[in-house]
Amino acid sequence: MAKITQFKGYTGEDAPPPKIPKPEVSPDPMIVNIQDGVPVAYPRCHGLGVRIVHPVNPKAPSKNIGLVHFYLPPHTLLEPGSHETEETYVILEGEGTMTFANGQRKVAKGDFVYLPPWCIHGTENTGREPLLVLICTSPPNP
Repeated sequence: MAKITQFKGYTGEDAPPPKIPKPEVSPDPMIVNIQDGVPVAYPRCHGLGVRIVHPVNPKAPSKNIGLVHFYLPPHTLLEPGSHETEETYVILEGEGTMTFANGQRKVAKGDFVYLPPWCIHGTENTGREPLLVLICTSPPNP
């Protein structure tokens, strides 16, 4: 059984000072959906992403994270590559195979894949249904 840890929050003696100054007036949230996103095509890939929270999206112009809804039809591939940003893939629907420097791993709905900076990774939809992935990148990819 997993050990439950206590959330400590961002205040207290052990917390480092904030890197982003707290504004005098609390900012309002930005609630967006996939139709509010900015489509993006990836080189040598027949899948399509939608930048939902990203610096290029004026409806949710994040500076520190990027959230992309990635759609990969059956039998298509996002070729392996690497970059300096941290990334997490959340498999929302479908199944596929991810290629890494040391081999391949099957992924399916409900999997979270953490990719440290410069981790070689590629994704292939090896299933019969679309592979839908929520990609969170920090900082956002250009």
